Amino acid sequence: MTAGIAVLTLVVSGLVIVNGLVGPSAYGWGFIPAVASGEAALPAEVGALPAWLTPLSATLVHGGWAHLVLNLVMLGYCGSQAERPLGGGAIAILYLVGAYAAAAGQWLQGPAATAPMIGASGAISAVVAAYALLYGKRRPGVSEVAHVLWLGAAWTAIQLLVGLAGMGGALQIAIGAHIGGFLAGLVLARPLLRWRYRRA
Repeated sequence: MTAGIAVLTLVVSGLVIVNGLVGPSAYGWGFIPAVASGEAALPAEVGALPAWLTPLSATLVHGGWAHLVLNLVMLGYCGSQAERPLGGGAIAILYLVGAYAAAAGQWLQGPAATAPMIGASGAISAVVAAYALLYGKRRPGVSEVAHVLWLGAAWTAIQLLVGLAGMGGALQIAIGAHIGGFLAGLVLARPLLRWRYRRA
């Protein structure tokens, strides 16, 4: 499942980047809080998808190669590791719920914001959180909560550094989306693990 999501993202995002369609795709496929709130509407010529679908379609559009590669590396590593105990179905659930939780987090950060949210990092944050709960090694004197929150902060900081390096725009990093996706992963990881081994 992880590999399938990664390949689909690579193909779609790669085609968008190569053909210079990041801008139009961001407004057509990206999640725009103001549109979801009903406070703004895009012109018909933009060809935007329905607002309810954009949390998913936004994961297929990235701002550039560095943005795409960073996300795929994190998805590939954390996703493949988490998929071993959880199974492919659980990874799909984490990713889908993470995408919508990321959009919710971004909406809560600014319901009237008109800038499109693009990229898979919010959805991937849910997978990263599950990986942290499943494999995180705590240091003596450090609680599990502190350990997991540290990983979430580090993941967001890496995204910010990519932006500061001029490869994605530091001011456009969707902090609310990262938090929303990460929280979804924290909530879902153990129930999904218990569900898979419910008959063990």
